[in-house]
Amino acid sequence: MSTHDVGLDEMTEVVVHSQDNPAVRVRFCDRFRPDEDCVHYAIEACAPGLNARVDEVVAWIWDADLVSFLEELVRDFRGWDGERVWQNNDHDFTLSAVFRSSGHVGLTWTLRPWPTAAGGWEGSVTTWLEAGEQMSTLAADLRHFLHGNWSDRG
Repeated sequence: MSTHDVGLDEMTEVVVHSQDNPAVRVRFCDRFRPDEDCVHYAIEACAPGLNARVDEVVAWIWDADLVSFLEELVRDFRGWDGERVWQNNDHDFTLSAVFRSSGHVGLTWTLRPWPTAAGGWEGSVTTWLEAGEQMSTLAADLRHFLHGNWSDRG
């Protein structure tokens, strides 16, 4: 389920907690919009034994949008076969989704900063959410976080 720390008009972060294990979470934070073409933000992935962060993930306005990917999963709340995958343009953030017959969606959040650099690292966590309301709330919260109020433009 997603949560945020302030009212929707001032949303500064979105946190996704796994339904199966609340210690497993993903946090979107530290967003800024340097110009009209993109949004920068940080992603943190946490689980027992893992604390990973990628700074300045870039979402381009012309890019295939993370929110659109999530909204498509919400529309298919009755399920799908196989795995669906979304990746940002810089390939440092990937989200894959699988549907469990119990009506839950497993979202695997993979962070891979500097994917072409020698000695780079990769970390991922999987959060399980209810396919209907929890996924819908996540999509709406991320839409507002990534595309909402831009009074914090840098």
